[in-house]
Amino acid sequence: MTSWPDLFVVEQFLDQLECDQIVADMKAVEGSAATIYGQGISSAIDERVRKTVRVRPASETVDLVVHRLLSTKASIEKHFDVSLNECEEPQFLRYREGDFFVAHQDGNTGLLRLDSEQRRVSTIIFLSRESESPGPNVYCGGSLVFSNLDSRFHLPAEPGTLVAFRSETTHEVTPVTHGERYSIASWYR
Repeated sequence: MTSWPDLFVVEQFLDQLECDQIVADMKAVEGSAATIYGQGISSAIDERVRKTVRVRPASETVDLVVHRLLSTKASIEKHFDVSLNECEEPQFLRYREGDFFVAHQDGNTGLLRLDSEQRRVSTIIFLSRESESPGPNVYCGGSLVFSNLDSRFHLPAEPGTLVAFRSETTHEVTPVTHGERYSIASWYR
């Protein structure tokens, strides 16, 4: 029996300098509201479900993250005992005060017939630090929380940490109450 939630965590997946450079790159470009997936339209904006900004940094930044994700694929396959193919283009996300993403699953549930159903393993890379107290270069709230019928589990964010989990795992990002939360989301198929 495995413990819940079944997480694969890599500390210092990106080093502090890389995190700082990616955040600076993300701050230098404008973004747009991140989309959600639902039964009707393949992608839509619904700020009652997900409120965050998706930015598109320089192609070198995207390439660095994709390369690192692909180089970690074999370890993730072994941990979850699955065979994975491609990695989706990473989403670079900036959560400002009040931003959130309600409890959801990323795919592999069999409930919908969307492209996202092909997702087997979800990943989050934290770029900024979560704190219980407001301060410079930290954010409050914005917690990554996993939930099931019996319990909730909060994973504190440390810059450069990658967390991977099965895409059918229910998770959310609680509302940010101070500062800005920077992260990268991607999915293996």
